[in-house]
Amino acid sequence: MGGKDSRVVIVGAGIAGISAAIELLDGGIPVTLVDRDARANLGGLAREAFGGMFVVDSAEQRRVGIKDSPELAYSDWCAFAEFGESERWPRLWARAYVDHCTKQVYEWLKARGIGYFPVPNWVERGQYRPGNSVPRFHVVWGTGERLITVLLDQLINHRAQALLEIHCDCRVESLVTRAGAVVGCRGHRESDGSEFEFLGAAAFIAAGGMNGSLERVRANWHSDWGRAPETLLNGSHRFADGTLHDAAQRCGAQITHLERMWNYAAGVRHFAPRKPDHGLSLVPPRSALWLDWQGERFGPEPLITGFDTRELVTRICATERQYSWQVLNWRIALKELAVSGAEFNPSIRERHWLAFLRDQVIGNRWLVKTLTERCQDFVVATSIAELVERMNAIQGDDAVQFERVNAAVATYDSQLDRKPALMNDEQLRRIAYLRTYTGDRIRTCKRQKIVDARAMPLIAIRESIISRKSLGGIETDLESRVLDANGAPISGLFAIGEAAGFGGGGMHGLRALEGTFLGGCILTGRAAAASLLGRQLLGR
Repeated sequence: MGGKDSRVVIVGAGIAGISAAIELLDGGIPVTLVDRDARANLGGLAREAFGGMFVVDSAEQRRVGIKDSPELAYSDWCAFAEFGESERWPRLWARAYVDHCTKQVYEWLKARGIGYFPVPNWVERGQYRPGNSVPRFHVVWGTGERLITVLLDQLINHRAQALLEIHCDCRVESLVTRAGAVVGCRGHRESDGSEFEFLGAAAFIAAGGMNGSLERVRANWHSDWGRAPETLLNGSHRFADGTLHDAAQRCGAQITHLERMWNYAAGVRHFAPRKPDHGLSLVPPRSALWLDWQGERFGPEPLITGFDTRELVTRICATERQYSWQVLNWRIALKELAVSGAEFNPSIRERHWLAFLRDQVIGNRWLVKTLTERCQDFVVATSIAELVERMNAIQGDDAVQFERVNAAVATYDSQLDRKPALMNDEQLRRIAYLRTYTGDRIRTCKRQKIVDARAMPLIAIRESIISRKSLGGIETDLESRVLDANGAPISGLFAIGEAAGFGGGGMHGLRALEGTFLGGCILTGRAAAASLLGRQLLGR
């Protein structure tokens, strides 16, 4: 495939669209890249991301003595996913990801100048079912911002740049078909409402999922979570609203598993919102006490992050008001509090080792100060009584009960007066376990009480469910070709990244092992491009 008649129209200039465009240009295929946002914002949600990637048997793993394999990774993946018997393409994409992510994502990026933090993080270890058996979360040194900056620079300055067109400010609303094949897209410009139409030989849908539309999130809320929460924050891209899912469906595409989402339990309101209901996704402090809307500690199994994100959401949504609190102190916040994303991790984003090491030693004072002073979901106090009073003040009622909070804190702190062998609290046992791994020890306090005169003041954080990723989407085969209800490819139509549920209409199943989102976008984008170039990227 090549020449003027081979032009590919890519709808969406996020990490999936950019990766596909680079691959197509490498093969001499002309590309029209269409995006709804301004040119300065190309890169989509990946630009704002922390930049973690799930990799199997990497150099970083081997350097710290971690033994990993695609077989182990696939076993972990399937345990977490809980695939149904009929989920053929999601299973095949999961297998393809663990087999090919190291060469086709991790090494592909390294060859393009992307580096990784030397110690992999260990997330989604599993709680009631196995999760990641070993650490696999590789953080891009420079966060998602560097990832996008580097790839976008290589795209715009590509040796075949004469074959590239980029059109921004374009809201794509429908796909164009000719003689039974999809050949382009049409819509309206955001700035002036004028119409546009871009044509080629094929179209790639790379416009993200639908979790940027809270209306759609609520309409597809999973039955495991009961009703959708009254307060739901938006942590997705504001233009990821499912419009292209509808357009694909009108062309006969099969849309699957939209009820499967990767939402987070610890969302807070952004203090400088850039969209309605804009939320920040906290990395919840492990040494904080997680309480329900009345101030009762979750139990008998306490809530603690890093094991099963979906379980946290499920437990909180089972409560009457479907939001929660975390109670901690200043010392815990300095050591453990973090916000997911490039914006709130400047030392990693700017690749400043000294600043990063400083934050590990003395704590991230800038972040804690910013959140406690500017975020409406944070309150600070010098006693439990004052803390409860302020918790109720921001909620506007008397729901939080002093007796419950005081008892939870006193019981927890009393455990820390014992010798380690006599501590009988599951959260403390897990903290001790977490600290046996270097990557967690540097970010987790050792035996830290909540009420501690040397660690004051106290902090309470009101946390809401925050939407993030669509795990379901447009069903595709291993070449990222969109499939119809009969399982046949729709001529000229491809779906990549989150639009395709990161592969196959939902390669994660019910849960994600984290780090597979950016990697899934790159892998599906490259697979689609390879298909048009006459080769199979994911052949075993």
